[in-house]
Amino acid sequence: MKIADLQVLMKIAELQSITAAANNLDMSSSAASVALKRIEQTLGAELFVRTTRQLRLSPEGERYLPLCQQALELLQQGQVLINEEQQSISGEVRIAVSSEMGRNLMRVLLNKVMSQHPEVSLRLHASDRRSDFYRDGVDVALRAMTQQASKELNLYGFKICNIPHVLCAAPSYIAEYGEPRAVDDLPNHNALLYKLYETVHDGWELYEGANKHRVKMLSNRAVNDGDIVRRWCIDGVGIAKKSAIDVAEDLLAKRLKRIMPHYSIPLTEMWLALPSRQLISPAIRLIRDELKLKIKQLRTRLIEAEIIEASEWPDTD
Repeated sequence: MKIADLQVLMKIAELQSITAAANNLDMSSSAASVALKRIEQTLGAELFVRTTRQLRLSPEGERYLPLCQQALELLQQGQVLINEEQQSISGEVRIAVSSEMGRNLMRVLLNKVMSQHPEVSLRLHASDRRSDFYRDGVDVALRAMTQQASKELNLYGFKICNIPHVLCAAPSYIAEYGEPRAVDDLPNHNALLYKLYETVHDGWELYEGANKHRVKMLSNRAVNDGDIVRRWCIDGVGIAKKSAIDVAEDLLAKRLKRIMPHYSIPLTEMWLALPSRQLISPAIRLIRDELKLKIKQLRTRLIEAEIIEASEWPDTD
């Protein structure tokens, strides 16, 4: 017996008219009549006495209607209970992040989420290699990618933010080796390079207005961990090209200084990606919202400190 049929029955009894019930439920009179007939056939009894002017409950209908009402109320209570459980912030979150985000921003953010929602458990996959949802056993991945790659994303996901990049160096490095002012100065400095999949990213693309410059950087060290690049930079052993998100706290604390700010670097985007819409849980939505808020706060602080201009970091809202 269909729940929708029972709801039709209750409305017919309330309004004492199949036509009026159908209009109230935004359905055809014939569909409402068929629903009533299905119930009567299942029960083997007529629930209404039909006259030319109105319907009235039969003795069987009078006995059945209160039970029908109780059944519908129980079903509604069950639906509310399921909805509340689905909306509760609980369950296991299996998330992949880069090593740098895992150690720093996401570690703190996830600690906050789990302290406020102790029913959440975490399985964190931290690596700079692109995670495979099935091989690595993760449900959601935080990925930085180019704008073009995000358009070709064959996954479900939420765009978290745009990601600006900056050139930076420690005050100790600048004091010893000087501060580069133009692209022609860069080959005279030691670059701290990021290496991924056997590829060393030593070609830096910079824009001066509409003019594009590609500089082949010299370096005495490269690593497949973005956070070590950041730490080397703080150590004063070279200059680095970094995400403004990853070095925001270092720039604000003056552990690092932004260099050559009149040159721009192409934006990338941060996405929270999932292989299936069914994996979007209340816990993942909360992590998304907390991450967007945290990055928005970092953006505001960098702009207020005049380290970056608002036009360099387009807001996603």
